[in-house]
Amino acid sequence: MPLDLQWVSKVRVNTQAVLKRAQQIQGHNKNKKQWQAAWLLRAVTCIDLTTLAGDDTPGNVHRLCMKATQPVRNDLLKSMDMQDKGVTTAAVCVYPSRVADAVKSLKAANSSLPVASVATGFPAGQTSLKTRLEEVRMAVEDGAMEIDIVINRTLALTGQWEAMYDEVCQFREACGEAHMKSILAIGELGTYTNVYKASLVAMMAGSDFIKTSTGKESVNATYPVAIVMVRAIRDYFLKTGHKVGFKPAGGIRTAKESLVWLTLMKEELGDEWLSPHLFRLGASSLLADIERQIYHYVTGRYAAYHQMPMA
Repeated sequence: MPLDLQWVSKVRVNTQAVLKRAQQIQGHNKNKKQWQAAWLLRAVTCIDLTTLAGDDTPGNVHRLCMKATQPVRNDLLKSMDMQDKGVTTAAVCVYPSRVADAVKSLKAANSSLPVASVATGFPAGQTSLKTRLEEVRMAVEDGAMEIDIVINRTLALTGQWEAMYDEVCQFREACGEAHMKSILAIGELGTYTNVYKASLVAMMAGSDFIKTSTGKESVNATYPVAIVMVRAIRDYFLKTGHKVGFKPAGGIRTAKESLVWLTLMKEELGDEWLSPHLFRLGASSLLADIERQIYHYVTGRYAAYHQMPMA
């Protein structure tokens, strides 16, 4: 949609109300036993299994892809009668230079799992616009079906919403058929009001998802920020009829946290936002803890981490 600066300029966020709501959400999920196991499997299907390290190699990208196609041990799935339900993660997420490796590994495994790539000068976004656009195009050419772009935080911090809108529109165009997730890097936006405004502008510019963080900032996915972002998604849906997805990322490590995120989505946006086409969890170490909890549900005891297949 066109940029509605009047809507953006009117935004004010009540910080105390946001913090209170975030506290409430954390006390809500009380699912136990088979219901908890079912929610955990749902969380697995929403994970963007990620590796964004300087020492990524074709070998560990291949291992990540294999884990994504079989995220939970088959014997555990059999115990829950879920072995033929096609439980996989939502996608794998890598740097642009590793996209071709991931596509090759998944193709060899006969998997249709999408490959997501970060781009646009991730994580800081401090390269020239020409370079950032080229990075998007190259990732798409190599087979990425989803692109996680980073917004220019300088533009957001200085209130240059038109310039930010124009940049994100150009990223959208460069993505072509690929889905675009816009990373707001909320730890660097200063205020909740800025987070809400950046969310709106990113959605107006054509984002399929808005994402909290790169995972490289000092503050990543927090529940109060999520409340602000999902309320922006809800308001945008009510005004335009267009559904935008949400992706928290950075610092999500435990099964318990994944349940809180699912609860937040269910209560704030409804059941439709509990599926991978509108909700993703950006995580690298989360899956291991979820698998341990499922192992506990099936066997009654906890496994050591080394007993779980590596991601």
